[in-house]
Amino acid sequence: MLVLEFVSTVRATRSGPLDTLSDVAGMTDWGRAHVAELGLSTDFTATEALRREVVELRQAVRALLAKAVVPGPVSSADADRLPGFTASVDLVNAAALAAPLAPRLDWPAEGDPSATSVPAGEAEESSRIRAALAASAIELLTGPHREQLRACPAPRCVLYFTKEHPRQEWCSVACGNRARAARHYHQHKGR
Repeated sequence: MLVLEFVSTVRATRSGPLDTLSDVAGMTDWGRAHVAELGLSTDFTATEALRREVVELRQAVRALLAKAVVPGPVSSADADRLPGFTASVDLVNAAALAAPLAPRLDWPAEGDPSATSVPAGEAEESSRIRAALAASAIELLTGPHREQLRACPAPRCVLYFTKEHPRQEWCSVACGNRARAARHYHQHKGR
């Protein structure tokens, strides 16, 4: 899901938090890795202004995901730096409206028809990117997957994920192993 990949541009490493979008080069790389979903050309190059706008949107989306997982714990990555709920809703809605999307029918001569979303009109690159990301966030937050949305409770993990199995507790096997190891350490620490 695009929105989960987007908010996962903030993640934890052994040396601390890592923000993939902390500079123009990182934003360019991330955009090029998602050209199809964002409607970008393969030679996409970010600007500092675009990067700042996308990071502002990411923080708003993370604030909305934090609200969606309540009463569960929110991600510890930036919970203290997230914008307010109303401001986040307004920003996501404004981003989605900045470059409305419309369905386009694609039907190859030898194959089945499919629909893709394309900008409904001309829009600048930043608006198109933010609209696609905001639309993905709205789809998650209003769709059936919202009930499965979780913040990973593993030590030092800051990711959001959708629970794909009733017994799934963590975003990955590695986080599950880290959580079990930490629990074991704390249980046997005083012996």
